[in-house]
Amino acid sequence: MDLLPPEAVRGEFAHSTTYLNTASCGVLPRAAVTEVRRLAEAAGAGIPAGFGDFDRVDRVREAFARLVGVAVDRVAVGSAVSTHVGLVSAALPAGSEVLCPEGDFASIINPFVVRDELKVRFAPLESLAEAVGPGTALVALSAVQSADGRTADLAAVRAATTAHGARMLVDASQAAGWLPFDASPYEYTVTAGYKWLLASRGVSYLTVSEEAQDTLTPLHAGWVALDSRWDTIYGPLRGLAHGARRFDESPAFLAYHAAEPSLALLERIGIGAVHAHDTALATRYRAGLTRLGHEPVAGGSPIVSVPGLAGRQSALIAAGIATAARAGHLRASFHLYNTEADVDRLLNVLEG
Repeated sequence: MDLLPPEAVRGEFAHSTTYLNTASCGVLPRAAVTEVRRLAEAAGAGIPAGFGDFDRVDRVREAFARLVGVAVDRVAVGSAVSTHVGLVSAALPAGSEVLCPEGDFASIINPFVVRDELKVRFAPLESLAEAVGPGTALVALSAVQSADGRTADLAAVRAATTAHGARMLVDASQAAGWLPFDASPYEYTVTAGYKWLLASRGVSYLTVSEEAQDTLTPLHAGWVALDSRWDTIYGPLRGLAHGARRFDESPAFLAYHAAEPSLALLERIGIGAVHAHDTALATRYRAGLTRLGHEPVAGGSPIVSVPGLAGRQSALIAAGIATAARAGHLRASFHLYNTEADVDRLLNVLEG
């Protein structure tokens, strides 16, 4: 399949603002909006097409597996990252040590913190690999930090966990969709589908290595987690699905119907091209900030945060520019529907 440059698909989006907030929520492509509308109208008409399509959910699962480089039987689908992380937390024996970066996103941390019998320890992101010790059972971290876009040295952390016999849980919510991300080296990964993957809330992915699948208990095993969905919908379960599908939640069909054309669009472009496009815009913005006398948090991701400028967000909203205020920073995030003109408009408003 011939790949398309990002600028060739810009017409697939219909946003009416200068939208620089993908790290909070991505923009739905027109095709995704069409699929949501079609399903909602069918549901409103009371016809079978409105029930939702499991075959479509499975195609979404397959597309995500291709995107992150794992076999499809390593992928479970659900609705929220915190639910997936909760499965991993519940599987740890009392007294287990979990190591997390300081200031990471709550959904990757809190499911461990609420278990008082676990030992949750924190270390700076930059020295996380050095903080792994012989007593560490699991390292849980985001590949890219939500607050400021810093990127973790996953290879160094993987080497440290391997050396000490620890498992690794990586949240790729701020990475998958712009960063070429390979989920295969890790026991567990979680990814929200409504940010860089351009779906809506209600789509979340869990990958579990073949070796680690026996470490988790499918605590919310409903009929969709069974080997034959339609033959075992009553009574006690009679056989969990093979592979990670045993950890499935019942899908939010509107969200998964949106996810299929969104993932197809990313595949038409190629993550390598998205990465080049997004990071080039971030580089332009960083250079402009420097000219204005501002110092953004160091990094090379398309998430750019500027300490002390969070108070400018309201003025930007009034100017029709969508950004975010996070941890006292003004955060802008650039994706395939953005242009150099968007970057320059943001800089012009910040200049006053």
